[in-house]
Amino acid sequence: MTPPASPASIGNRRELFIDDALIAKLSGGAEQRMHQPQPREIAIKHDEVWEGTGCGYHTIFQDGDLYRMYYKGFDISVETGKVVCEDIEHRFTCYAESDDGINWRKPELGLVEFEGSKANNISVGSGPNGPLNVDAAHSAIFKDTNPAATKDALYKGIFRSNEPKGLNGMKSPDGINWTPMADAPVITEGAFDSQNLAFWDDHRGEYRAYWRAFEKPAVPVPHSHPDGVRSIRTATSPDMINWSEAQDLTYDDGDTRPMELYVNQIKNYHRAPHLMIGFPAHYFERPWGSSLRALPDREHRELRSTAQDRYGTAISNSLLICSRNAVDFKRWPEAFLAPGPERTGTWNYGHQYMAWHIVETASSFAPDGPNELSLYGVENYWLGKGSNLRRYTLRLDGFVSIKAPWSGGECLTQPITFEGEELRLNFATSAAGEIRVELQSEDGAPLPGFALDDCDPIFGDAVDRAVVWKDNPNLAQHAGKTVRLRFSLRDADLYAYRFYDPSKPDG
Repeated sequence: MTPPASPASIGNRRELFIDDALIAKLSGGAEQRMHQPQPREIAIKHDEVWEGTGCGYHTIFQDGDLYRMYYKGFDISVETGKVVCEDIEHRFTCYAESDDGINWRKPELGLVEFEGSKANNISVGSGPNGPLNVDAAHSAIFKDTNPAATKDALYKGIFRSNEPKGLNGMKSPDGINWTPMADAPVITEGAFDSQNLAFWDDHRGEYRAYWRAFEKPAVPVPHSHPDGVRSIRTATSPDMINWSEAQDLTYDDGDTRPMELYVNQIKNYHRAPHLMIGFPAHYFERPWGSSLRALPDREHRELRSTAQDRYGTAISNSLLICSRNAVDFKRWPEAFLAPGPERTGTWNYGHQYMAWHIVETASSFAPDGPNELSLYGVENYWLGKGSNLRRYTLRLDGFVSIKAPWSGGECLTQPITFEGEELRLNFATSAAGEIRVELQSEDGAPLPGFALDDCDPIFGDAVDRAVVWKDNPNLAQHAGKTVRLRFSLRDADLYAYRFYDPSKPDG
């Protein structure tokens, strides 16, 4: 890696090992290791008639003591040789809520009529039932934390428009009742047949959108669309109406083969807002053969293919990407949320499309365990009955770790400057494993009192443990100076670190 021209000023922000921007060297057995979320219960079943067979494109966020969920209600079925979609009137944005992010309810909103009744949880309708001819099955909602947001626009969303093609901004005072922000689409260059996102970026002080597009690859991709490979595009705005020139995302994963990426699910990570983390769906078409026919729901898979071959041969899961500038991403090409054990409703087109985005929920080891990250993936999509959303969990900051075996390994950071009086780690070791930390000058010399041998061995499994050096030297004396961190690990994982000032509120 090329060293930075100047030290990275990290202040007291939390730094994850999800990319290698601050890693100068890994040695011994140390490596970056991606970790997969662990499956939990089915969070919600989409079994109401108005929800249809193709519920998906979920948005989930915490709003004070309430967790909110938005998703598409969409009916789609297959007959021999053709796909049968209900008309535009059966495309909805539905709403659910929860007190804990685990148990969900569908409140009766009484807003949109379906088959003669408004006794449902539909928030936005399409066609005659919706505003400005939006396609309410393609929406993404967010709580606007822009300090300038007005009372009638505390919640905003981006919706696909039907005619003309593009994306419309919508606003709401309560997250339930919606009106258009403009009388025409505000973004018009793209494909848009996906969950397209827009949100307020607190870290950079601007609205940002990510949406589906096509990109012509330098290397041909088998079975790709005539317009190119499915890709992701982004732009910024001061007001959700006027948008900058679009940019295509770029990736640094050492693989020159283009990947077909569908939904992108990118947003600031709430515990480290300078990092954009996304979970794009990796769309992949497999040729017919014994393995494809051995997968679940073969009869329905073959029926789908009579309408269009890819409907039966495409399978999907979600990847992990991360960026520090919102355009150039570190992409982990291996599956982050893999299809998992073969069972009905899995290993098909649309499986493991992840909800946008992450929420914190109580520990699975409650009452005294640390919070976890909850993520959600779609199952049973478009199989003639309602789809499901399964919850998954991951430790806080637990996307990627620096991992070392029993034989040991080390990680040396790039030069940094910091603020604070303590160094705190998110880590896990075995009973016999440990981590030690050395604070070095820019040229690699141990600072007095902060050498590796001065550090008390750190062992356990904690998300925010202070590092202790013998004789308790004053770490603040080096605040603002250029330093390096040397982490020595044995049978341990290191997920994140931060500098902390006990006299200030937790950052």
